[in-house]
Amino acid sequence: MDWLIWPGAVVVFIGMIGLGYCIRAAAKARSENLDSTQMKARLQWLVALNMGALALSAIGLMMVVIGILLG
Repeated sequence: MDWLIWPGAVVVFIGMIGLGYCIRAAAKARSENLDSTQMKARLQWLVALNMGALALSAIGLMMVVIGILLG
């Protein structure tokens, strides 16, 4: 089931890149000293992006595990 493991690993990697981006963007927003409305708007967008990246990583991990179990 190598055809399921390697694409799953790529999907996990893309999700981890997204999570790293969220961390860096949140740290940058914190250092910019934005007012509360701008900070809230930016963090709401980052939370949505973070959840998407986390879901992508979870789907990739499921692909890898299923590929290992079936292989």
